[in-house]
Amino acid sequence: MNTEKKRNKLMEVQKELSFSGAFYAKKQDEIITGSSGFRNRAEKLENQVDTRFGIASGCKLFTAIAIAQLVEIGKLSFETKLQDCVAEKFPYFDKDITIHHLLTHTSGVPDYFDEEVMDDFELLWEKFPMYGVRAPKHFLPLFQHREMQGKPGSSFQYNNSGYILLGLIVEQATNRSFPSFVEENIFKAAGMNDSGYFEMDCLPERTALGYVEELNGKWKTNIYSIPARGGSDGGAYVTVRDMAKFWDALMDYQLLSEEMTREVLQARECVDEEDNIFYGYSGYMELDDNQEVIKYIQMGYDPGVNYRAVHYPHDKKTMIVCSNESEGAYELLKEMERIM
Repeated sequence: MNTEKKRNKLMEVQKELSFSGAFYAKKQDEIITGSSGFRNRAEKLENQVDTRFGIASGCKLFTAIAIAQLVEIGKLSFETKLQDCVAEKFPYFDKDITIHHLLTHTSGVPDYFDEEVMDDFELLWEKFPMYGVRAPKHFLPLFQHREMQGKPGSSFQYNNSGYILLGLIVEQATNRSFPSFVEENIFKAAGMNDSGYFEMDCLPERTALGYVEELNGKWKTNIYSIPARGGSDGGAYVTVRDMAKFWDALMDYQLLSEEMTREVLQARECVDEEDNIFYGYSGYMELDDNQEVIKYIQMGYDPGVNYRAVHYPHDKKTMIVCSNESEGAYELLKEMERIM
């Protein structure tokens, strides 16, 4: 199937899925892009390939790289204890929690959004105003004085609070805000000129509003459904092209040294034995029977945000899907993987 036929097929799939967003697929020198739906439904402004989309937890990898950069310059180590690198007090937290535990979701700290207990992110903000949440420290009242949910190092349990703590660590190690550090040392370094940690009430041009479908079939924006500004556990805005630039920069050792890049991309915690899915500092990855990485996997979900991306290191394939609705990215990505 030639490039034009592949692109036409993917445009058909977008239509079948009623997909709203943009996609980017690259296999060596072959690049296919596309978009559909509206970044602003009221004004009928269409999504484009250069539209900026929120990616929710898809940017936990940026946090891990920020930490790794500080490890490289000797500000931290992966075995540095939480209590030794933040000023805030956590009276019920285990004293042996390390940066490694936080990165791998094995810290046991209480998760401010426990997906096993609560499945609707919007419910968090009924009693805790989202418009005031604009920095890692603003999340602390949601979990700072709660009991541990497990022992450090005991088992993998996906944890957003751990990444909030990593954001605090970055801020206190660098004496600057987490967004500014990532924007300077990752986005700028990778040439991601359209990406940033934008505030919901001050979005720049070409940014998609997130949309949530209500039970009556109407659509509302997600402005009251997520924090006013994302941070170290998720919430950056990117374009699909910028995310392709990110993977190129990471794999070409522009963000970290070759040795540290290998450290970040290494598999560490098995989270699904049947499908051979592991977690490392870089997030999820699928391994083959020889324990070699088949692909790295990014995903992010918020009300009005749906993001999926994969990078195949040996085939030099990168596929990215950003949506400004709550569903559709996974289904489109699966079709992209099949076609590419």
